[in-house]
Amino acid sequence: MTLLYPFKFAPIFKDKIWGGQKIDTYLGKNFAPLPNCGESWEISGVRSAMSMVANGALEGHSLASLLARYQGALVGRAVYQRFGDEFPLLVKFIDAADDLSVQAHPGDELARQRHGCFGKTEMWYVVQADEGATLVSGFKRKIDPQIYLDKVAAGRLCDILNVETAAAGDVFFLPAGRVHTIGKGLLIAEIQQASDVTYRIYDFDRVDGDGKPRALHTEEALAALDYDFHDDYKLAYSRTANAPVKLVACEHFRTNILTYTQAVTRDYSFDSFVIHVCVQGSYTLNYRDEAMDIEMGECVLIPAAIASVTLSTQTGYKILESYIV
Repeated sequence: MTLLYPFKFAPIFKDKIWGGQKIDTYLGKNFAPLPNCGESWEISGVRSAMSMVANGALEGHSLASLLARYQGALVGRAVYQRFGDEFPLLVKFIDAADDLSVQAHPGDELARQRHGCFGKTEMWYVVQADEGATLVSGFKRKIDPQIYLDKVAAGRLCDILNVETAAAGDVFFLPAGRVHTIGKGLLIAEIQQASDVTYRIYDFDRVDGDGKPRALHTEEALAALDYDFHDDYKLAYSRTANAPVKLVACEHFRTNILTYTQAVTRDYSFDSFVIHVCVQGSYTLNYRDEAMDIEMGECVLIPAAIASVTLSTQTGYKILESYIV
């Protein structure tokens, strides 16, 4: 069997009614012949959009085939016991040239019951933001299902949504059930459970290419929504350099941010794969006696079989570092 190594994957580009050009102009990913790109799926085990290896001896193999073949050596023994042949995370970049729909996602129990898949808890890291860009995370006050339905029926849902200004470096954690939308002018790195289930609640009365309103899922969202008010929707974290900083620690994934201007060795002997999302700068990933160069906008999956890596840089970098424990 081929000795496992860090994997890069071919991006899966998706044009969207709200998509723009930043996946190309800012991240350097050519999505032609699509007219725009709303999402670039970087690491995906979702069956309808499966990632394919883009480097090394296993180039052209799917993530599903790697998982079936290497199992715990790829994702970690405990992770494989928990998830089997389903890769548990999905990593993507999102470019909003217009507002996304107001939406929510089901949790695990509801998603399994209705759709036979994972729920969708996610986090956002703002890679780039136009001046004045905003997003929605949660409600601005505690409501209940009847208030929600009344506001939707009256076309006044936006009255009860919590709007946040957003700038590069901001982080938002969105557990399943939290109402949200990404606003115009934002380029986001998203780390989430491997699910593509979305309940669209409001779409600003837009129509699709055929002139028809896009489908809404007002009733489906009733059992999924978190109606509570929360004090801190924007995640506060230390902007310390040259030390790992925890961003998110939940049952579905953990994510740190690494902002470094010098070499560092990372211990990955905790029985999980690790994903790097490079959101600024560049670095060299050194493992065993090999090295791999990684640029801003690239993502890499480091197998659980690699217990330690050294990261070196000339330019400095910021990495979102995610894994499961």
